[in-house]
Amino acid sequence: MKFSVLVAIVAEDLEEKAIKSAKAAGAGGITILNARGLGAEQKKTFFGLTYEGSQSVLILVLEKKLSLQVMKCLMRDLDLNHDSRGVVFTLPLEHIAGIDPSQIEQFEQIIKDNI
Repeated sequence: MKFSVLVAIVAEDLEEKAIKSAKAAGAGGITILNARGLGAEQKKTFFGLTYEGSQSVLILVLEKKLSLQVMKCLMRDLDLNHDSRGVVFTLPLEHIAGIDPSQIEQFEQIIKDNI
């Protein structure tokens, strides 16, 4: 079985919606990090204070086929194709350790159900 890491970087206000979408698409565990980013455009200022929006980084280890399914759901449910609302990408995993065997069984069942 091949695995991928799916990384979703979304505005903090979309975090809960992203988690629900990923879970509904078959994701198991999700690691969530708080972040802030620098864009290509200059930040907005208000009375000399710079506003830097907060982002959430969601990291998921998924079976390769499932990662594409989760990615599509996130793109659709969060409408990420508009207004720089976030970014989602996957990376291949060469080696992995520490995944609960029941999680692997769950991945296998989801794949069987989709065939």
